[in-house]
Amino acid sequence: MDFWQRYRAIDARDTRFDGQFFTAVSSTGIYCRPSCPARTPKAANVTFYETSAAAHEAGYRACKRCLPEAVPGTPAWNIRSDIAGRAMRLINDGVITREGVDGLAHRLGYSARQLNRILSNELGAGPLSLARASRAQTARTLLVSTDMLLADVAFASGFNSVRQFNDTIGEVFAMTPTAVRASGAKAGTRRVTGASGRAPVALTLNLPYREPFDPGIFDFLAVRAVAGIESAGMEATGTSTDGTESYGRRTYARTLRLPRGSASFSVSYDPSATGKPLQLTATALDLHDLPALLSRVRRLFDSDADPQAIDAALATDPRLRDSVAATPGMRVPGAVDPHELLIRAMIGQQITVAAARTALTQLSAAGSPVDGPGPGLERLFPTAVELAEHGRALLRGPQRRIDSIVAAAEAMACGTLDFGYGDDLPGLERKLLPLPGVGPWTVGYVAMRVLGAPDVFLANDAAVRNGLKALPAGAGLSPDFTEVGPWRSYATMHLWRAAATKSKGK
Repeated sequence: MDFWQRYRAIDARDTRFDGQFFTAVSSTGIYCRPSCPARTPKAANVTFYETSAAAHEAGYRACKRCLPEAVPGTPAWNIRSDIAGRAMRLINDGVITREGVDGLAHRLGYSARQLNRILSNELGAGPLSLARASRAQTARTLLVSTDMLLADVAFASGFNSVRQFNDTIGEVFAMTPTAVRASGAKAGTRRVTGASGRAPVALTLNLPYREPFDPGIFDFLAVRAVAGIESAGMEATGTSTDGTESYGRRTYARTLRLPRGSASFSVSYDPSATGKPLQLTATALDLHDLPALLSRVRRLFDSDADPQAIDAALATDPRLRDSVAATPGMRVPGAVDPHELLIRAMIGQQITVAAARTALTQLSAAGSPVDGPGPGLERLFPTAVELAEHGRALLRGPQRRIDSIVAAAEAMACGTLDFGYGDDLPGLERKLLPLPGVGPWTVGYVAMRVLGAPDVFLANDAAVRNGLKALPAGAGLSPDFTEVGPWRSYATMHLWRAAATKSKGK
């Protein structure tokens, strides 16, 4: 977007662009989200920034009225496969907090000096400033949503000391942490209280997202849920006015490993609730892992997507138009563990979803047990080491497929295969395609779910082909949906939905 397109967006208070750029006003010294209800500033006083960190670096503070830190993230970090986009995915996952700038630079294949120059040129701020802004956003969420001790908030947000936490909150919000918490209380934000002055046993937070939101992503995760590791469900909360369709509160829960230890979480969505919040509850969590958990859950539910832009592009294709109108806001599910997702993809290729779920349930017996974080959650998904050791005894099917899965697990266990959120599609192909049993479908599926790559079309997928048969004909249109790029991953999701609906109708 150029300057005047962005200026028209802020003049219209367009919520679609919240989190995608930030508006700094020189006459007030503050920066805002595009939908800020304040009077539109004069164009001569406005500077637009790609990130809130860039606005901080330029000397601006966050608006107390529109709270620009309390917005969905920008979808650009998935759309962009350049160094800036890859770096932001890793920064949001907490890599700088765990490994420092040198660790981030090493993962991206650059020196720390080169990386600082690239990010400063592209995003207006270096890696430390970008990480600082991410910590400030997490801290604000915890301050207004919980009664955690301020020291616990500081360390849960990724700060190294309470003093650093106090200084950053003061610089970014021009308020003390106590004042930020009070502002949340005035707004009526729900808060979770800890016991005996300790951090709460469970943290419950709302996950911002852009409307519309299709809850079908819960169905996608539910049919693939592995018993003992994941659980999903729906409880009826109402019926449509004509009595033909019921709707209810959807839930998804699972255990997972994070950098400092294991944890469990659940996410719920109730379309009948005020504000329709996407609500996260985390339990059995080392507070230092909270930023990584938030980042991964947001990726899992694709909550930073811009569904209006995506749907507008998809609806231009006559094959997808009716599907988009019926299910606006469809999301592409992400992954909370890249290595786990590769194993799931390798097991699931060329067999049905139900058969893959059965195989994964058998394989899950190799996973470590956990102490009852919730009903139906008994163990963790096996590590690469556990899969390499026990995979042959637990897997069933063709020997070649078993050998391929165990070989991939062994490569991940010994470190010769390492990939994750900081990769791009060409890099992922270079790492995965040499593996026996891994082809273009597997790489594409992993790219969709791990990288959040928006323009993957799985042309050889059986469900995609069945979905095409269920949609209107597209005479003269490309079979791989190039017309709707760069959103073909979302076209794939619509085709999968069409195939599943057709199968249920038989």
